[in-house]
Amino acid sequence: MIDFKKIEHYRENNRIEAKKALGGLPKSIWETYSAFANTYGGIILLGVEEWADKSLHTIHLPDPERLVREFWDAVNNPSKASVNILSPRDVFIQEADGNSIVVINVPRAERFYKPVYVDGNPLCTYRRNGEG
Repeated sequence: MIDFKKIEHYRENNRIEAKKALGGLPKSIWETYSAFANTYGGIILLGVEEWADKSLHTIHLPDPERLVREFWDAVNNPSKASVNILSPRDVFIQEADGNSIVVINVPRAERFYKPVYVDGNPLCTYRRNGEG
């Protein structure tokens, strides 16, 4: 798990993905969800941006509760995600650097759920290799 008091020490990699999410739930979140579920799992951070030096920094999310609701609505919709592999404890709002961020902990999917795909299309299956 991430030490949210030291978020600037982390970098995006094959297990951590940061997204600003200022305009709502990013469309690319579903590719990341699929990729994490189909490989080793990972953490999606909404309300976090990557600076030029690759360090992560929180930003002000105006309505993190809305993002959580939107995420749950979409991940439970089979036309968006083939399966919801998350439990309620996997999605939460966390305080970090004086801001609220949304944390989505995507576990590795069990074999019988794979591949986890998006948009109702088994060809829209993603996985992470190396750092991306």
